[in-house]
Amino acid sequence: MFHFKRSSLSLALSLAGVIAGATLLSSCDNVTNSSKDALVIDGKTMGTFYRVSLLGVDKSREPELRKQIEAQLAEDDHEMSTYKEDSVLSRFNQYLGTAPQPISAGMADAIVTSLRIGQKTGGEMDITVGPLVNLWGFGPQKQPTKTPTDEQIAAARQEIGLQHLKVIQQSDGQYLQKDMPNMYVDLSTVGEGSATDHLARLIEANGISNYLVSVGGAVVSRGHNPKGNPWQVAIQKPTDKDNEVQAIVDLQGMGISTSGSYRNYYELDGKRLSHIIDPATGHPITHKLVSATVIASTALEADGWDTGLMVLGTKKAMALAEKEHLAVYLITKTPEGFEVHMTPQFKAYLREPE
Repeated sequence: MFHFKRSSLSLALSLAGVIAGATLLSSCDNVTNSSKDALVIDGKTMGTFYRVSLLGVDKSREPELRKQIEAQLAEDDHEMSTYKEDSVLSRFNQYLGTAPQPISAGMADAIVTSLRIGQKTGGEMDITVGPLVNLWGFGPQKQPTKTPTDEQIAAARQEIGLQHLKVIQQSDGQYLQKDMPNMYVDLSTVGEGSATDHLARLIEANGISNYLVSVGGAVVSRGHNPKGNPWQVAIQKPTDKDNEVQAIVDLQGMGISTSGSYRNYYELDGKRLSHIIDPATGHPITHKLVSATVIASTALEADGWDTGLMVLGTKKAMALAEKEHLAVYLITKTPEGFEVHMTPQFKAYLREPE
């Protein structure tokens, strides 16, 4: 399975009820079998949860749609998981050569997007950071019993770098190539967004135009909700308590993703360690930015940006977001409480709850 990042994104149709463990607010106004209500298909996948809400779909279609949805999620897991030794990505990481290796178009898209965003963030969003993720115990390996040494961190940093990885497009397909045999690629930072987009395409291929799809903290929507309005999503307050809403946004057919540093962590040698690793230092981030939400044309795009912004910290993240004209919402922890920073592009999506 993937080991997806935990986030503070909450999915809301009218803000009622809870899906256990998913940090998603569900509603549909106490869903009934009425044709006006959404058909909801949900479950567990790749170490997180998925949820698909569909309008104008007869319940009799649920078994076939569920079968297709879970098959698509299984395919994504088979391609990009670092927890499955036989996944396409794991085989690439185990391969100690530099010849180009075949990958799917979907996997190529996720990597190309990641490399582009990585370059724009100055390498702070780095899918080759796997050796450091594993060293600090946030990958498939067990958590360390003591803090990694400076020597271990320095050695791991020698094995990372976006410039050592490239996607090759050829007439017969796509290929992934590394010029360092020991390179370990980790796509968990974009896995949720990629899977969400794939499910959205699957839903549209079934002739469904009003839907909301989420995998973990990534969401994408099209059309309208049961009330005839654009689907709404709630950004959860960055606390350990569930269901406390920070803000509501209209997705308007866009993708959204949140990365947070306050839930996926553990304590080691008396310190609380975030799962978000800064490639520049080799250590988990320690700044006060606790949540970054991005709205973009696809969930994949949003998912890639939110991690990079989290690594940068509030000041640098806002500067880059403004430069790139991104729709970004940041929450920073201060001695007085939580402080919000957002770009004008994001403000346009803010709404009052229905």
